[in-house]
Amino acid sequence: MDVQVNDHILTKKPHPCGGSDFLVLRVGMDFKIRCVRCGREVMVARNKIEKNIKKIVREGTPL
Repeated sequence: MDVQVNDHILTKKPHPCGGSDFLVLRVGMDFKIRCVRCGREVMVARNKIEKNIKKIVREGTPL
């Protein structure tokens, strides 16, 4: 899966705040993502987040 820094990802399962749009801050064995709605940053294992991605939105394209 081709996820890059500054991409927005929409997840199947929402964050506890209710938002499902996340900004990718770091990519590697773990992803560091920030919830766009509440600003909380979370580190998630690559295999777990790749199963949970519904859509990848590149920088400059509308949601």
